[in-house]
Amino acid sequence: MACDLTSYGFFQRQGVKEMLTFFSKTFTKRTEPGQRQSISHESYVVHCYVRSDGLAGSVTTDAEYPPRVAFVLLTQLLDEFLSTTGTTSWKSMAPLTESTSFPPLEDYIVKYQDPASADKVTKIQNDLEETTQILHKTIDSVLERGVKLDSLVEKSDDLSRQSKMFYKQAKKTNSCCVIS
Repeated sequence: MACDLTSYGFFQRQGVKEMLTFFSKTFTKRTEPGQRQSISHESYVVHCYVRSDGLAGSVTTDAEYPPRVAFVLLTQLLDEFLSTTGTTSWKSMAPLTESTSFPPLEDYIVKYQDPASADKVTKIQNDLEETTQILHKTIDSVLERGVKLDSLVEKSDDLSRQSKMFYKQAKKTNSCCVIS
């Protein structure tokens, strides 16, 4: 079991760790083999995955963490654990505890801190959202310019009419007075 509790105060960490352990054990036991489920509790979401062979894992995240990325993490971790320990020898092992170590676990925790960098699909979705926002801003600014252009065209038309009227008025005024 590995936990990144650096965002909690020193005296809170043990309580949070116990709560996470309880959630993981409880929800994993209640998940059927071959199933994945996400359970929300307050600001936490526990993602559980129990493979059809009975090997299980869980990840507890905050509410904003994408479930797809959490399940990709679980799948990769379980596959790597299975390839490291062997397909049948894991069944005779005791459950992983704090004293048991699985070195890749810490690496995965660090790697998956930023879901966009760990999962290509999530990165692409984030890039698309960014591009969409930029396009919306661009369209808004073009529409604003269009309104400004319409205003300028109206002013230009008014100025053109006034200059024609001035020209006609000046012509009339000049036609009545002939200088010889």
